[in-house]
Amino acid sequence: MKRRQVLTVSAGAALAGAVPSAFSMQAGPPKRALMKLGCQSGPTDDRRLQFFKRHSVEHICGYPEDPGNKGYYSVEDLSRLRDRCERNGVSLDMIAPSFLASTHIDRTPRPAIMLGQSPDRDRDIEHVQNMIRNCAKAGVPAIKYNMSILGVLRTERTPGRGGSTYSTWRLKEAKTSGKFAPETRAGRVPADLYWERITYFLDRIIPVANEYKIRMACHPHDPGVPPEGFQGVDAVLGTVDGLKRFVSIRESPYHGLNFCQGTVSEMLQDPGKEIYDVIHYFGSRKKIFNVHFRNIRGKRDDFQEVYPDEGDIDFVRAMTVYRDVGYPYMMMPDHVPHHPDDKGGFQAFAFAYGYIRALIQAADRIG
Repeated sequence: MKRRQVLTVSAGAALAGAVPSAFSMQAGPPKRALMKLGCQSGPTDDRRLQFFKRHSVEHICGYPEDPGNKGYYSVEDLSRLRDRCERNGVSLDMIAPSFLASTHIDRTPRPAIMLGQSPDRDRDIEHVQNMIRNCAKAGVPAIKYNMSILGVLRTERTPGRGGSTYSTWRLKEAKTSGKFAPETRAGRVPADLYWERITYFLDRIIPVANEYKIRMACHPHDPGVPPEGFQGVDAVLGTVDGLKRFVSIRESPYHGLNFCQGTVSEMLQDPGKEIYDVIHYFGSRKKIFNVHFRNIRGKRDDFQEVYPDEGDIDFVRAMTVYRDVGYPYMMMPDHVPHHPDDKGGFQAFAFAYGYIRALIQAADRIG
């Protein structure tokens, strides 16, 4: 055998040995990867849409305008945004109501649903019902939302690679920092009361979603807090058991999760080992309608949000689980690291897009 042939064979053998076991070759055709690269960053204008398209993001959660501050998006509002997306070669797969965001209740301009305040919460629920009907008419198949009181809790940012900084949560630091008031404007919200407010909402929303066949994707509480609560609130969607209970209320193929893999990892004591079974549980039951595909380093009560290639979660293995359960919707980055040379996070997002896109392609081609 010639020297060049020997080198070629040796290199090929080495590469084959380096392929992760999750992507190992199997007999027969590989399973198809049905998921799509997506994003939810805004505003959804032509500049942002061109940025998406340049980086192979062809499916998004978008943000319509609300002329006249109606409190919901009309068919015209949604159609105008859908058409803008289509002109740029991007599909509008999902929208989000502005008043059910991941915002702390003390900074939420329309908090009635999460405060349980009727008749204002009934007005806001009616607006969500209107959005569901209008999404069906405009051809937008899904809505993502939050049922949050505490918002996204974080302590001080911590150093990361290349001069970047990472979003960080350290419960011990939070308890002694003086940054967090003992209670929010919601006062004491024990688990039973929180579940009552969630159920009140679902009882009125999911039947409309069923009728119009619009997927309703709820984000978990970020992060999970201790069983005794934080700032007087028991964050009931901050555990895997809580999420299981949530999807069982008003059982429906249109009632599920905006499955933030980062947030769910933050709920676990050993996320590098536990997250794959959680993905399989909800994915195999078709309860995942959107994925925030981000990585963390650490565990419950003490973690950093890091770049996708350096966290505790094996992203190759995670992607194959989504593939194997037949998950068909968006995989999107979320909470990218910050750097002073990267205003707006465009560089970090571009890195994440390429990383996720490559994993999807690999999952689609290798058994």
